[in-house]
Amino acid sequence: MNRTTRNAPITRRNFLGAAAFSFMIVPRHVLGGRGFVAPSERLRVAGIGVGGMGGGDVATITKLGADYIALCDVDETRAAGTFGAHPQARRYKDFRELLDKEADKIDAVSVGTPDHVHAVASMAAIKAGKHVYCQKPLTHTLHECRELTKAAKAAGVMTSMGNQGHATEGARLTNEWIQAGVIGAVREIHVWSDRAGRLWKQGIGRPTDSPSVPSTLDWNLWLGPIRERLYHSAYAPVGWRGWWDFGTGALGDMGCHIIDHPVWALKLGAPTSVEARTTLDGTINEKNQLNFETYPIAAIITYQFPARDGGQLPPVTMTWYDGGLMPPAPAELPDGKQLPDNGVLYVGSRGKMYHSSHGGMPVLLPAELHEQARTVPQTMPRSPGHYEEWVQACKGGQTPAASFDYSGPMTETVLLGVLSMRAPGRRLLWDSTQFKVTNLPEVNQCIHTEYRKGWSL
Repeated sequence: MNRTTRNAPITRRNFLGAAAFSFMIVPRHVLGGRGFVAPSERLRVAGIGVGGMGGGDVATITKLGADYIALCDVDETRAAGTFGAHPQARRYKDFRELLDKEADKIDAVSVGTPDHVHAVASMAAIKAGKHVYCQKPLTHTLHECRELTKAAKAAGVMTSMGNQGHATEGARLTNEWIQAGVIGAVREIHVWSDRAGRLWKQGIGRPTDSPSVPSTLDWNLWLGPIRERLYHSAYAPVGWRGWWDFGTGALGDMGCHIIDHPVWALKLGAPTSVEARTTLDGTINEKNQLNFETYPIAAIITYQFPARDGGQLPPVTMTWYDGGLMPPAPAELPDGKQLPDNGVLYVGSRGKMYHSSHGGMPVLLPAELHEQARTVPQTMPRSPGHYEEWVQACKGGQTPAASFDYSGPMTETVLLGVLSMRAPGRRLLWDSTQFKVTNLPEVNQCIHTEYRKGWSL
């Protein structure tokens, strides 16, 4: 041990990492039975937003050997299952109070709130020096995304966003096959989702009635940083994704699962332009006008990406479809075969490839290309699992592949598509370095939302 190592300050993360190493010497099953996890190795976590998907995160992370010390949710009914599964965890409704009282007792935080609270909750945890797992999309606005990414990097905490498909075998094969040139140079990508209007409503106005707030819901805390409005079941607990104030539509919901893969495999970086065509009646036209309460019924959004790697990778056009719209089926698709309801289609100079969302297994067209694909060497390390990556990282392991360093810029690409729906029919020129739309400056006011008093990043 050198002088620097011997004199280094001991942190819980260093200790956990050292403990994990030491237990490699004597098998755990010798010490405490199969599946035993020593107390010194257990991660101490707080959950913020623990109903729905957030509750699923808590359950999975717990199974990986973590202890949830505290749980926070503004809706007692929606979080009841998670509360019941963790009776020992202290309960809160305001995550700010949780972090004030529990900061010295926890190592990490999982965030599973609606989109509009992701950034303020995650930033508070980062400022408290905690590792963060946050559901997708990483944030509600572009400004939040850029600031959260920078803050996580500066703090040196371990982070991951909930795009589970980033850890799959299919995602890695997609990377390896594209980068090996199996389908040739890719200049055209199509990405789509069937979520808009199917799991929540879009293209509707604000409710006119004002029902009573359920006694188990703290509506003021549910609103968090967003401007005040009366409670309605159209917003909570599940309809919020379709509303501009709270969600990011189908693109924000599924884009992080779908756009993730071409961004990763083709090293797309930031787009130089993005243009939306939208509809309120199911017909795409050039005279669209948006309802700024909810997202449109359907949208087609076109991104332009420049050449990369010194010109070795050509420019790419990526087109997003939602609300029941789909790209044309490839002519090479066998009779009786259909594209998945959510997925990606890559058009290369030698062939095509498609896969479903969440890192589905890629399919090559024509099928003969699979013979060549079988000879492509494995060049990427395989993942132990999406959640496993983050838990291991919090204990001193490698940075997760879906850390904010990667998922932050990727989420920016997703949110640029959301921003483009503010000005349908107009091509927005984007300067990522200056962080602004250069040809339509009035759109820049939508890069962030003004917070209510008492809330901040």
